[in-house]
Amino acid sequence: MKRLKKAMIGYAVNHHKMVLFAMIAATLVAGSFLPRVEIDTDPENMLKKSEPVRVFHNQTKAAFDLSDIVVLGVINEKHPNGVFNPATLKRIYELTQFAKTLRWEDKESPNRFEGVIEADMIAPSVTDHMSQGEPGTIKFEWLMAKPPKTEEEALLIRDRALSNPLLKGRMVSEDGRAVCIYLPLTDKLLSYRIFTELNKKIKDLDGNEEYHITGLPVAEGAVGVEMFTEMGVASPLSMLLVMGLLLLFFRKWVLIVSPMIIATFSIITSMGLMIGLGFEVHILSSMLPIFLMSIAIVDSIHVLSEFFDVYTIKKGRKESIKEVINTLFVPMFYTSLTTAAGFLSLTLTSIPPARIFGIFLCAGVMIAWLCTIMFVPAYIMMLPERMFENFGLKAQQKEKESLMTRGLRSIGIITHKYAKPLLAVFIVIVAAASWGILQTRINDNYSKRFTLDHPIRKADIALNSHFGGTYTAYLVLESEKEKKLTKEWVNKIDEKVTRFALDISDEFKKAPRLARELVSRQFPNFTQNHITREGFLDSTLESIDKLSANASDEEYYAWQELQGYLGLEKEKLKTFKHPEVLRYMADLQEYLEKSGLVGKTGSVADVVRKVNQELIDGKPANFQIPDKLTGIAECYLQFQQSHRPQDLWHMVTPDFQRANIILQMTSGNSLDMEAVVKAVDAWFLQNPPPAQLSYKWAGLHYVNLFFQNKMFWEMLWSFLQSFLIVLVMMTVLFRSFKWGLLCMVPLSITIAGIYGVVGIIGKDYDMPIAVLSVLSIGIAVDFAIHFLERCRITYRKLGSWEKVVPEMFGEPARAISRNVMVIAIGFLPLTVAQLIPYKVTGLMLFAILSFSGIITLLVLPAVLSLAEKSFFKNIKTTSAEDDKSSSVTGSRLVNGKTA
Repeated sequence: MKRLKKAMIGYAVNHHKMVLFAMIAATLVAGSFLPRVEIDTDPENMLKKSEPVRVFHNQTKAAFDLSDIVVLGVINEKHPNGVFNPATLKRIYELTQFAKTLRWEDKESPNRFEGVIEADMIAPSVTDHMSQGEPGTIKFEWLMAKPPKTEEEALLIRDRALSNPLLKGRMVSEDGRAVCIYLPLTDKLLSYRIFTELNKKIKDLDGNEEYHITGLPVAEGAVGVEMFTEMGVASPLSMLLVMGLLLLFFRKWVLIVSPMIIATFSIITSMGLMIGLGFEVHILSSMLPIFLMSIAIVDSIHVLSEFFDVYTIKKGRKESIKEVINTLFVPMFYTSLTTAAGFLSLTLTSIPPARIFGIFLCAGVMIAWLCTIMFVPAYIMMLPERMFENFGLKAQQKEKESLMTRGLRSIGIITHKYAKPLLAVFIVIVAAASWGILQTRINDNYSKRFTLDHPIRKADIALNSHFGGTYTAYLVLESEKEKKLTKEWVNKIDEKVTRFALDISDEFKKAPRLARELVSRQFPNFTQNHITREGFLDSTLESIDKLSANASDEEYYAWQELQGYLGLEKEKLKTFKHPEVLRYMADLQEYLEKSGLVGKTGSVADVVRKVNQELIDGKPANFQIPDKLTGIAECYLQFQQSHRPQDLWHMVTPDFQRANIILQMTSGNSLDMEAVVKAVDAWFLQNPPPAQLSYKWAGLHYVNLFFQNKMFWEMLWSFLQSFLIVLVMMTVLFRSFKWGLLCMVPLSITIAGIYGVVGIIGKDYDMPIAVLSVLSIGIAVDFAIHFLERCRITYRKLGSWEKVVPEMFGEPARAISRNVMVIAIGFLPLTVAQLIPYKVTGLMLFAILSFSGIITLLVLPAVLSLAEKSFFKNIKTTSAEDDKSSSVTGSRLVNGKTA
């Protein structure tokens, strides 16, 4: 290590032009990859593609032909009839027609289009109204084929819409003041583009209606797009703020440029490396620049702070910077390693974007360390000596009596004289914080990523107050009936067919003989060509067609009876044509809606009940499930005569073995989704289904719940591992487990205190909060490392803690305070962002870094005051002469990371 240190320092000082050239070359190479950046704004990618919940979600979308949806809401609170007046309905019609045009040629598949799926749109002008037609039939007509011209026509549309439970609370609000247009997309990543185009169209509309666009895909897309805008604002603000603080501390513009160069270099190289290796920029990695902007300058600030303290005209810049780097090389290396280790612990999670973020943030930290060691000395050597006039602590003695110096001296006295009361206060704080942590609420809500005045947040509040909900989950029921063909089942069919033939033998005398003929020909070879029961029956029905083709009239009609019976047996295999199963689904839907957890549900049970109602007499009393399977089959058949037969397959698969209950919720909280899951679990436990049914969840709302729970435990495990790794590193650095453990105290109190406050005030423990708990370890422990190492060095010199305190609360404490302010305040520009996660990140990092620095200066000296003998018993003191020879290499070690 000593040989490497000497070689690096010598090269940086003596070959500064080559160092500069190497940095410029590296910047150009890394920067050349930046234009190739690919953005990944899909939060689903927070989970691996092979994650079972994500696989099933995609399988469900494919099985039921489901699409992610943009919701466009129109509200009219001023007209007595709400939106059901000619003017408003005309604008709704115009918007619907415009939405149909939001389709573009797919660049990857030239013969296909992407955008809004017109066939699956839900709006008054593209939705059917069901009513009685001729006896035994239903008439389907467009609910609003064209905009109404009179108030009466508008009210008729309203009454027809509200008479349909499939539309009430979903497309039309129950008070008639709002209408929702549902726009399914070929790809949810188009949601923000659709959002933008719709807003352009809305600006051209007159009238006094309110227009709102929402939906989980819109919120996800907006976060993905706006995060880069926010970073474009926050990063320059952070740079300006940090430069201002550095100028305040060092009073030389020409010197404070170097930390900014290092930060810029670290950002370009780490981002270029990430992009060059083929990784996409995700929501997490978009924050890499703002993190590196503050963290990358830490080492260079240490160097400048130490350089400011040791520089004299007599010594000159070359000898001064060599002394500084020689002193700080090892401590900066260790503190950079601890910071990198904290970030690298994110790779221990199974969340792909978190791994990528951790790897390249770690790389950025180590690049910044290397750049500081090599570039800062080279930069200083490139400056002429005259630039250092009136520079340095000795040239500006007034700083010794600054407000900061006087305040720190007072803190030192307090920590020594009042150590016990001070520690008692912090013990109480930790106890209260521990209770607060137990109150932590694991929850996330995508709409709450936006401020209250953001259009998407406003839309979320407005539409969810009028409708059953804009947050969707899918409860997929699947028949667990035995589908495999077995000899036992074939024998039962044999017996049933034979018995049926005997039952009809009075009318069809040849039926028993034909049944025996069928059984003898078809049934013995059932295992050769058939795997499923349905396939066997299909084959049998085909055989009857062939056998009856040339039969006499008497035999033909007998064959038809047998064929009808076997056709009914085939229908019985279709679970979601059974009356008791559909009633079970209807009861489950009613239970969920009455619980208040779900605003609106929809399934094939609703389709069947509505069609049955219209087939009988149209009265609400007949909105019920038919008693027989044939009645249900007729309802399905009638619905498929509508303008939108494909809607049926969004709720049931063509084999009628799987059904999809669509749940709409007014809340985007993952906790509320979890409550729905528990309610369904309880329902199935208390109400066994009438058939063998299994159930699983799909939908973005459920996927988000799964990710939230997974993320909590992953981050907790990563936090514990990171804590342990850093503790081991501190033990190695100090060669003492006791000192290593003491080093972790300020960080532990800080994390406990801040996350305790999070729990007490009811702030949701969401993704930003969880990720920061891991990242903070590597950043915040640095202050304690330097404080304790400097304490040990100073104690060797002075031999008494009482004498060490005034020394520690002079230059070392001043250096720590400077660094705390620069790093912590450097994250505050994130609070100007419109996205709540960025605001939370800025405030949390400011709090964590500020309090860890403050606690370092309060708790550590208090502990050492009370336990001086325990901690310093193995530390040998040196004479004044010995100290003179060693002071150059050790006296200012703490400045290495806390200047």
